[in-house]
Amino acid sequence: MIAITVAFLVALACGVLLGRWAAPRRTRRGSRDARPEAVRRILLPFTGSSISRRAFDAAVRLARVENATLMPCYLATVPLNLPLDAALPAQCLRAMPLLETIEQRAVAQDVAIDGRVVRGRTFRDALRRILSDEHFDRVIVSAEHQAGHSLTGDDLVWLLDRADAEVMILRPAPADDRAVAAEVIGHF
Repeated sequence: MIAITVAFLVALACGVLLGRWAAPRRTRRGSRDARPEAVRRILLPFTGSSISRRAFDAAVRLARVENATLMPCYLATVPLNLPLDAALPAQCLRAMPLLETIEQRAVAQDVAIDGRVVRGRTFRDALRRILSDEHFDRVIVSAEHQAGHSLTGDDLVWLLDRADAEVMILRPAPADDRAVAAEVIGHF
């Protein structure tokens, strides 16, 4: 009797443990269950000293609902005549206050945040570098037109083709010029 009970408990424990690592269940059509995997990291790349309020709000709402970490990422460009790890003080003066503002607003809404500055020869190169170095479940991009200071249409098409993540491209209405920009308070 004891041997049968022990054998049953061992079989039950093996079934439970193996069930965790077994292949995803299939529906009658052979596809995976409709329930998506948990989103854990959302990349929010930006290139200028502000970001579309619509894109920021969408990223924060999704991160909060999905209990994901929002990763704002400033895409810094390094001229070809400089080494890739050269100091970029002018770009840092633009990026850091905005990263701080994004962090404060996201934390106020109970969203985990992990800001980055990524270097590249172009915006696309910087984006390629962050996408190859880290895993993201979703990328939310603001498709704003800031002459020379934003991702181009070709960059966005490249992102759609190459990103191993869900990609959301948000373009605010032409009359919607609301943006999240650095809030500088006080004197230095």
